Amino acid sequence: MEQFVVSARKYRPQTFKDVVGQQAITNTLLNAIENNHLASALLFTGPRGVGKTTCARILARKINQPGYDDPFEDFAFNVFELDAASNNSVDDIRNLIDQVRIPPQTGQYKVYIIDEVHMLSSAAFNAFLKTLEEPPKHAIFILATTEKHKIIPTILSRCQIFDFKRITVKDAKEHLAEVAKSQGVEFEDDALHIIAQKADGAMRDALSIFDRVVSYCGNNLTRQAVTENLNVLDYETYINVTDLILENKIPELLLAYNEILSKGFDGHHFIAGLASHFRDLLVAKNPATLPLLEMGEAAQQLYGQQSQKTSQDFLLKGIDIANDCDLKYKVSQNQRLLVELALMQLASIGFDGEKKKPDFIIPPTYYRNNSYSITEVRPTKLEVQSIAKEQIAVGNQPLAEEVQNIEKTELPTTNNRQPTTISDQPKVSSMSLASIRAKKELQETIKSTVKEVTHLPSEPFTETEMLEQWLKYAQRMEDKGYRIIAALLTINDPVLEGTVITHELPNESSKIDFEKERPELLGYLRGKLHNHDIQINVKVNETLVVKRAYTNQDKYNRLVELNPNLELMRNLFGLDVNE
Repeated sequence: MEQFVVSARKYRPQTFKDVVGQQAITNTLLNAIENNHLASALLFTGPRGVGKTTCARILARKINQPGYDDPFEDFAFNVFELDAASNNSVDDIRNLIDQVRIPPQTGQYKVYIIDEVHMLSSAAFNAFLKTLEEPPKHAIFILATTEKHKIIPTILSRCQIFDFKRITVKDAKEHLAEVAKSQGVEFEDDALHIIAQKADGAMRDALSIFDRVVSYCGNNLTRQAVTENLNVLDYETYINVTDLILENKIPELLLAYNEILSKGFDGHHFIAGLASHFRDLLVAKNPATLPLLEMGEAAQQLYGQQSQKTSQDFLLKGIDIANDCDLKYKVSQNQRLLVELALMQLASIGFDGEKKKPDFIIPPTYYRNNSYSITEVRPTKLEVQSIAKEQIAVGNQPLAEEVQNIEKTELPTTNNRQPTTISDQPKVSSMSLASIRAKKELQETIKSTVKEVTHLPSEPFTETEMLEQWLKYAQRMEDKGYRIIAALLTINDPVLEGTVITHELPNESSKIDFEKERPELLGYLRGKLHNHDIQINVKVNETLVVKRAYTNQDKYNRLVELNPNLELMRNLFGLDVNE
């Protein structure tokens, strides 16, 4: 039985033209050899499996080939490979230096390839400095490493550095296709794409995965077989999940996630892949960014179709939610729940990128033909007199006289409300003097009306109910950390007269602070007491004494003042007030 040779060794490049994805570096090395500009010390750095050692061996062979007729001569006696991971001491470097002094028996150069050079100790690096800077003319050093930052700067300054890049998915797929054809293996384009993506830029890893998958499914590589063997979530899974998200089918979405978990996939891997899927959909929306979508033609068509169903805002919001879940996954105590919540949030996003809004409290059908029902309120004599006094106080005598003339006309003592609508108002153009006058008259009419939505609640309430809601709002401010507002609210008990609440404060500065919070307080009380006629007046009383309950008995007495039934309940059950 013939021994099996892995594809990474069997198909190792023998010339610079065979090297995959490093064309810039191979062209530079070829030109340096042809023009006799090759440095005596080279540093090859980059990720694993991208061709660093391979290029070093090809270079060692290439520089010794001139003058030899045999193109397959490997010059094994001229190439010395040293693994710095296991030969990292000063003695190992000294032995290397002793060998460097001996010239080659055949060929022109002796090439020393030191792999994983970052593993050398500091003493070994220092012992190597002089030889690396001034080597014999027949010696060339090629250092290879995956971690350039661990090499001391004095070594880096003596080397010509070549940075190897990751192999792109396209280049890796094309090379895998050539390998598959040479082995007589039939394949699907998407299957090779998945292998290339799984390799993460390393050609050696891609060939190793290829061997493993071929052993699993024989000479017919299918996308389904590759995904099953590599245990990866393919794009069809994410496309189905995204369809459920777009259709807002939360139960089906949770069942799909449960099925994914039952197949042994990790939730962290799933949510990270979902974020990448949204990114790919975003890329597929624009033809200019389509080259960034590294996948087969069939997959590109599916992504293009689904990207048309989604908006850019939806995808950006989806990426944000999925990425936030990805960041929180490792520290979460309930990781499954975290992912499920993220999926439910995604399914709750509308097509405009915003979460679906709840129904309005006042339904839109309340308003007819976009005409808001308002009430026209004519001013009473008392209101006109008040306005005239205000204008006289500020020195606006002409307007005050005009208001007094209005007072002489027939005005009602109370407001007679006649419903009208905005649609009844004349439509005014601003292209003529007449229209400007009409517009001014319209503005004056609007100023003299009070817009009030009809059918607003005005349920009766007692002073006790008002005080209860007042104290709840004060406690709410206290919980939020607004201690000054809470103190101003509890500094004195407000007094209710009809629907007007009067609250006394000790000075003007406290009144200024209270006025800032009054609109919020007024809205709160109107909503809780179901009465939109409530008004709040503020009085400043410099002699106001702040009374606070310090003991339990004082607090109980205060509660009894608010609700005398507490005393009856205490006597009925024989309760005591704990000090």
